[in-house]
Amino acid sequence: MASRKPSPPAYVCSECGWTTAKWVGRCGECQQWGTVVEQSAQSGIVRRVETTAPARSARPITALTSRESPRRTSGVGEFDRVLGGGIVPGAAILLSGEPGVGKSTLLLEVAAAGARSGRRVLYASGEESTAQVRLRAERTGALHDELYLAAENDLGTILGHIDEVRPELVIVDSVQTVASAQSDGAAGQPAQVREVAAALIRVAKERDLPIVIVGHVTKDGQVAGPRILEHLVDVVCHFEGDRQTSLRFVRALKNRFGPTDEVGCFEMTGSGIAEVPDPSSMFLSRGRPEPGTCVAIALEGRRAMPVEVQALTIPTQAPNPRRIVNGLESSRVAMVLAVLERRVGIKTSDKDVYVSTVGGVRFTEPAADLAIAIAVAGSISDRAVPRTLAAIGELSLAGEVRPVTQVAQRRSEAARLGYEHVVDDRVGRLRDALAEVRTHAAPRPREDAGIPAF
Repeated sequence: MASRKPSPPAYVCSECGWTTAKWVGRCGECQQWGTVVEQSAQSGIVRRVETTAPARSARPITALTSRESPRRTSGVGEFDRVLGGGIVPGAAILLSGEPGVGKSTLLLEVAAAGARSGRRVLYASGEESTAQVRLRAERTGALHDELYLAAENDLGTILGHIDEVRPELVIVDSVQTVASAQSDGAAGQPAQVREVAAALIRVAKERDLPIVIVGHVTKDGQVAGPRILEHLVDVVCHFEGDRQTSLRFVRALKNRFGPTDEVGCFEMTGSGIAEVPDPSSMFLSRGRPEPGTCVAIALEGRRAMPVEVQALTIPTQAPNPRRIVNGLESSRVAMVLAVLERRVGIKTSDKDVYVSTVGGVRFTEPAADLAIAIAVAGSISDRAVPRTLAAIGELSLAGEVRPVTQVAQRRSEAARLGYEHVVDDRVGRLRDALAEVRTHAAPRPREDAGIPAF
């Protein structure tokens, strides 16, 4: 009898299970790199899994008490805001962000705040030596006897430090630099990241020990490594900010213990990172009002804050006028300019238009449409909008001012900050909104023929 020819080896994606007959560098299903590994073809034999008697019997859900896990403050109020009020014991927190944005500086401040409150903290760095971390701690004032440092790249050694130090908070910076002897490959590969994260999370759950893990990001801003990393942890936070400005934001992308619409504001200074409980004044210009400016009320998470939009228009003879946009979506600015010209009669096709926000903040939600239109119209008509006026609204292609999300909260924040007049969807159309602004705007310093009315 002829022997059966062995089946060729198959290659399987360790993330989504996609199979292929030959090895490829990128999965054809989930588009992850380096996750396709060789796996022998299954023999077709179905193996039964032996049952094991459970240590604890399952109970009806109605018989369980709904007691909230006690939270511990991290000592950094803005970080606690993002986490939902504090750190839950046994929670695994993943903090990601661009290189150089300040992840290590923020977590060193969290570690120092925890040590000052009497809790022992272990900071395991896989990217810097203990001397380098000490230098940064001296600069930021994060020195404390209860803050322990370890420069390790081996998972087993880090777990040994946890057994020896017995901390109440562990910070691992970062998961892509730690390798486990139980898994093949170099540190940072998907199998290694998965093994290291699983081991750290297992320790966190067994000992009710909160662990904060730093994660690298790819070129498109996603967390590097296997997607399962984000599924394993309890909280996923993203630390973002422009290197050209000092403002930083921490956003919760996933939170099993709290909301995911909170945002923490920080400012990078020469002595470290500082909290910004009320960032309202950071996005406004100083001095007397100038033509081409208007304040909009942005919403970052559940926090409303004023953002000043500035516009500058210059007549040009070029067939393709310039459209330079900073901090806003260029497509929305182009749409607003088209609505101004078609529905209101303010010609912008013969002018170079420059639109920007103050303070380097990104304002990409539709609530900025009305402020952009008022700023551009003010620049063309040379009328200044008073500091006591704010605009909230989305523009439709028909020239209507549409309501935006949580408009009541935006109006309340505007009133709290002293804005006496709020132009929003209650005016109906853009032409009516500009007419209302004209009643409050400062008189035109000069009367030039051919300039449209504001």
